[in-house]
Amino acid sequence: MTLAVASACAAAAAPVFAQEAPVAKAGEDVPVQSVVVTGLRASLFSSMNLKRNSDGIVDGIVAEDIGKFPDTNLAESLQRISGVSIDRSIGEGSKITVRGVGPDFNLVLLNGRQMPTSNLGDLNGRAFDFANLASEAISQLQVYKTSRAESPTGGIGATINVMTARPFDRPGLHSSVGVKGVYDSSNDNLPGDIKASNSLTPELSGIYSNTFDNNKFGVAVSGSYQERNLGYNTAAVSNGWKGPFRGDENNWGTIPQGNTGITNRPGPTDLYSVPQNLNYNFNGVKRQRTNAQLTLQYKPVDTLVTTLDYTYSENKIQTKRNDLSAWFNFGPSTSSWTKGPVSSPLVYTEQIPAGNSDIAMGAADFATKTQNKSVGFNAIWKPTKDLRFELDTHRSTATSGADSPFGSSNVLGTSSFSRGDTSADFSKDFPVLSISGADFVKAGQQVTGSNFTNSYMRGEVEQTQVKGAWKVLEASELKFGLGDTKVDNRSAFSNNQRDTWGGATKASDYPSNVFHKESVSQYFDQISGHNNPALFNQFYTFNFDQVRKLAAAASGLPNLYLPKNTFDNDSRTEEKTKAGYIQFNTDWDTRFPIRTSIGGRYETTDVVSTALVPAAVDIRWVSQNELPITFGDPTFTTLTGKYHHFLPSFDSDIELTSSQKARFSYGETIGRPRYDQIQGGTTLNSLVRTDGGTGNAGNPALKPVKSKNFDLSYEWYYGQQNFFSLGYFKKNLENYAGQSQVVGTPFNLHTPVGGALWNEALANGCAGADTTCIRNYIFRNHPTAPGVTRGPDANGNATGTIVGQPNDPIANFRITSFSNQKKASLNGLEVNLQHMFGNSGFGVSTNYTYVHSNLKYDNAKLGEQFALVGLSNSSNVVGIYEDKKWTARLAYNWRGEFLASTFDGAGPNPQYVEAYGQVDVSVGYNFNEKLSFQLEAINLTNEIQRVHSRTKQQLESVTQSGPRYMIGARYKF
Repeated sequence: MTLAVASACAAAAAPVFAQEAPVAKAGEDVPVQSVVVTGLRASLFSSMNLKRNSDGIVDGIVAEDIGKFPDTNLAESLQRISGVSIDRSIGEGSKITVRGVGPDFNLVLLNGRQMPTSNLGDLNGRAFDFANLASEAISQLQVYKTSRAESPTGGIGATINVMTARPFDRPGLHSSVGVKGVYDSSNDNLPGDIKASNSLTPELSGIYSNTFDNNKFGVAVSGSYQERNLGYNTAAVSNGWKGPFRGDENNWGTIPQGNTGITNRPGPTDLYSVPQNLNYNFNGVKRQRTNAQLTLQYKPVDTLVTTLDYTYSENKIQTKRNDLSAWFNFGPSTSSWTKGPVSSPLVYTEQIPAGNSDIAMGAADFATKTQNKSVGFNAIWKPTKDLRFELDTHRSTATSGADSPFGSSNVLGTSSFSRGDTSADFSKDFPVLSISGADFVKAGQQVTGSNFTNSYMRGEVEQTQVKGAWKVLEASELKFGLGDTKVDNRSAFSNNQRDTWGGATKASDYPSNVFHKESVSQYFDQISGHNNPALFNQFYTFNFDQVRKLAAAASGLPNLYLPKNTFDNDSRTEEKTKAGYIQFNTDWDTRFPIRTSIGGRYETTDVVSTALVPAAVDIRWVSQNELPITFGDPTFTTLTGKYHHFLPSFDSDIELTSSQKARFSYGETIGRPRYDQIQGGTTLNSLVRTDGGTGNAGNPALKPVKSKNFDLSYEWYYGQQNFFSLGYFKKNLENYAGQSQVVGTPFNLHTPVGGALWNEALANGCAGADTTCIRNYIFRNHPTAPGVTRGPDANGNATGTIVGQPNDPIANFRITSFSNQKKASLNGLEVNLQHMFGNSGFGVSTNYTYVHSNLKYDNAKLGEQFALVGLSNSSNVVGIYEDKKWTARLAYNWRGEFLASTFDGAGPNPQYVEAYGQVDVSVGYNFNEKLSFQLEAINLTNEIQRVHSRTKQQLESVTQSGPRYMIGARYKF
């Protein structure tokens, strides 16, 4: 943080004096002004001063008062800043995208220190999860959109510095306690087996800060505890879209040639895809978040300030899930289609005349826990008025893992084998599943396949920074420093999967009263099309642990219904970085005062990546389209990489008038690859299909993305609390890490698909896509052939296992890996306006961000593509009112459609998150100077979130959650 910014924000939680402020020179304090404002207007004014007095392009948010941040979630606060968009998880802001650059390439600092990351929802990512931090102990958020030589690298979009309250920032005694009740309406919209008993949950927080002995000693302690019970329901093609195919293609998964039963058939050169499945899932979630911080400061002499701090956070999440799904086997079908050149099914129907396919209904019950711990020491010494040194060192960890005896994730499948013709209607926002012939009496539910996952992730950062600043001339300052950083990351997991999807036991093993009848449509009442009369509107929920115990007892294999205690996959990465920088700041006393900052940062990084890779032994065909791999003992492999960079930076601003300023910045930044991109070894996914398998491989030699950044902005501070700004930015990116697939034959595994017995079945009348016919032929004609083990017949079909033999073909695997791919560029505009309407108490803060890149995904193209993800326009409109008693805020946040991924569950298919807007409201009442009350509403209009692939009809998922309401009180001592 520059000295000017530090000065401008030192009294962030104190009353603010609203009068125009001259720009501070390096090392100077911002002069105190005259008109006192407090609360929300004070926060906006302090944020405006942060922007005005900074070097480069900086935005931020400052706490309204000690222990009182504008939003209860830090990511929700950050989205109010121009250029910042958020990704939501369980209805809360989680990760951020800045200026079109995704979460993995935005660096998060805590008090200027690099933080580790850990998130089981994105194993191996570098994105920081803001859901782990409560806002009560935060004094300000600083968003550096331009690079600085003194900042650690990793933030191409932005570097976000989270500043916590320190006692010397505001001497004297300050303390407060707060209590809230949170009512989450989404918990009410859930089936009984997964719904929490209470939708109203508590939040408690407190902060104490004091200084002693003429401000020589200081202590600050804060803590918060929050509970939340919520739910969300999703309709999804969860395993993605098979294809795309050309209209004239004849392959497994293609629609029949000719026009029989097909309306508006895709043309010969049109592309189309077909759904692999359709799933409705219902999720009940409980979350408990604990945060605490202790800060001790000591100033033995006026020239030396030392700080010792410890930060702790814990985020515990328990999830229960029920679902209903149908899988398509790509047999005979009828369908109707949209127009090309990219066609999508309006209705896709698979014909199952035997009526013996599965109606799948699963359940899950798992829990995770994430802990963040950071201990740091800082010393600032000013031996003379012109010389300043700083030492900062810390060790921080982030650890995530299972918090349940059932693992970090799981699924227990059940089915009734009574499904006939099955249709999926994608003509509305809600995808409608229709099933004929369902008979839960004739074909009772029974447990089928299952999976228990045990995942673990740990990040650790050890960092030491030594900095200096020397005022060499009256208006110049030389900054310099060295840094040493070691980042360790470990991600590990194991799967205990039973691939008995044709039935693990029998229906009579499960009393009928363990299954509870439910209907689908009531849980999607905000999504158009949910009330379609053709909807298969029944499913059964069950208690996960109750049915798990029944399956374990009936199978006699209880060890298969719990997670493993060891990890099958274990990836470990160590990155050691040494850095040095120099920066020279000068104020030029010209007709139009100019301030310049020129610097450079040199870094060298060594990478060591070690992975525990399971050795694949064979492939076993256990049901129609499921061929799981048998794994043997795993082995460790180690690979290395190394890179170095010199990163120049230049910032300048010119005072056009006392209220107008122009800025220009150029800088180079890097963003390091995700951890899964640089892992050692090749990992195969456990389930193979008839058309092959999939896997992942890392590349430790992958270079970071390097970005050359240009910024130009104009700022007009035209009133005591008013400003307008217009900014242009451009980023030229190279070495962008893209995802690609190669076809390989790791471990040379033999598959029965295409082998001698398979081909004999085809020669005797089985169609190539009719795997049921092929399996029946093999079991009934070659029950004792090598690799063939026949089981009992079920629903008129033979069951058993067929193992690939040495003379069978070697299976192909689509291996996803990473490489430094094409160069890319993006550019955009940011517009900001903050205006307070005199002394009326009313005001508005609004912004709009436009981001553009020519590198877009081509929906009409086959195969893997490289495209920038996360690129979207965004805007905010916040209306406020404040007087001595009342504070009110009405906020609307909007993010345009963006590409979230270039792959879905089936392969190279785009996933577009559709435009989303949300309304939040907060009202506060000051009963007196000490006691205040708050009322908040989040997602007031109950918006839905939808994701599609190449066309809007090609649905990936649509999710309904619900509004959240909070009422609270806060008392200051």
